[in-house]
Amino acid sequence: MDMTQLPSDSHEAVHKVTDAETGLRAIIAIHSTQNGPAAGGLRMKPYDSFEDALGDVLRLSRGMTLKSAAAGLPLGGGKAVILGNPDTEKSPALLRAFGQAVAALHGRYITAEDMGMTPADIAEIATQTQYAAGLQSGSFGSGDPSPITAQGVFNGIRTAAAFRLGSGDLRRRVVAVQGLGHVGWGLCKRLRAAGAEIIVTDISAARMKQAVTCLGARTVDLTEIYSVEADVFAPCAIGGVLNPHTIPQLRVTVVAGAANNQLANMEDADALHARGILYAPDFVVNGGGIVNVATEILKIETAEKFVAEKLKALSTTLNSILNAAKQQNVSPARVAEAAVAQKMRTAQVAE
Repeated sequence: MDMTQLPSDSHEAVHKVTDAETGLRAIIAIHSTQNGPAAGGLRMKPYDSFEDALGDVLRLSRGMTLKSAAAGLPLGGGKAVILGNPDTEKSPALLRAFGQAVAALHGRYITAEDMGMTPADIAEIATQTQYAAGLQSGSFGSGDPSPITAQGVFNGIRTAAAFRLGSGDLRRRVVAVQGLGHVGWGLCKRLRAAGAEIIVTDISAARMKQAVTCLGARTVDLTEIYSVEADVFAPCAIGGVLNPHTIPQLRVTVVAGAANNQLANMEDADALHARGILYAPDFVVNGGGIVNVATEILKIETAEKFVAEKLKALSTTLNSILNAAKQQNVSPARVAEAAVAQKMRTAQVAE
């Protein structure tokens, strides 16, 4: 196995990992360890190029720093990606090779489940390193983080709806959900239980059919989700979906979802604000997953209480951000990033 450190002006360390025997091609990005070890999930997908994968992992790792800081966790931000199709190229040997790469970083990066990974995959990685979280078993095993992520996003939608629509009651509200993965599906179940109507799209026709049958959802094509009329748009798939092409199409009042890095650029937050669309910052809304994993990393004895308190605190943080943004007449994204930066500066001074 070969690990090469790539040059970076924005991150503490970026490692390119290759293993000829297993076919592993991966990147581990450590954005910040200022508040603690860099925690963040591992995703596997067939990127178009190494450059695309590098750009993704750099954005995602930075987002994890913001997410952990917003949740008040003593963790930094990191992320890892494996280049390849998880359905055809993933193998136990490849996962073990990745685990060896994580072990070689001696705790600076802690990995967990993300797109293309399962708790069973993380368990395989954990045979090679102690720095893997999201395990189903063990004294502090936190398991699949997606249900907690979904609950946090649901809470965020209710908070944003109460702020902009006058009530957190979602009965008869219409929510357009982009992506029916573990988190998107869990969110849809919670929305329907709360009485909301849902419009969904996904790359899987089978999942959309299931959403119609099980949840009474209305389905639309992948590109049509941006132009449907709804109260809330919930991006729960890939990043960069809020951009100069999609924002003019939106016919919603609130954007709040689970996807990481929803904004293509910070200027897109300003464009949403100019259109009167309330954007709930993704790294605040989708913080439930890292909160759940943190119970395992930090060995929290009262995990259920810890998660409940942190989810409540995230809703309070979101509400404070929305109020400050209204007072300043700026996008909540601007306020959220400034608040996290200030929190990290304060922590650095305290050290």
